[in-house]
Amino acid sequence: MAHQPKFIEEIPSTSNIDLILCGHTHGGQIMPFNLLVKLQQPYISGLYQHNDTTQVYVNKGTGFWGPPMRLGASSEITYINLISN
Repeated sequence: MAHQPKFIEEIPSTSNIDLILCGHTHGGQIMPFNLLVKLQQPYISGLYQHNDTTQVYVNKGTGFWGPPMRLGASSEITYINLISN
């Protein structure tokens, strides 16, 4: 788990990491400021394939930062069911 998706840039190797769970971006929260978030964070919301072995999931969260509103980024609660093989 990482608070911000950009934390992945500080990990020397993700070869033994299957999944990283993140938040912080609020999915961009307010259009057009979501474009600025993309300049700072490698991933904004949803599931991404970071490399051959690692996926990154970014939750948009239920709250907000700054003004109490969301425009173009709905609130999200994610249910993840991990199953061992």
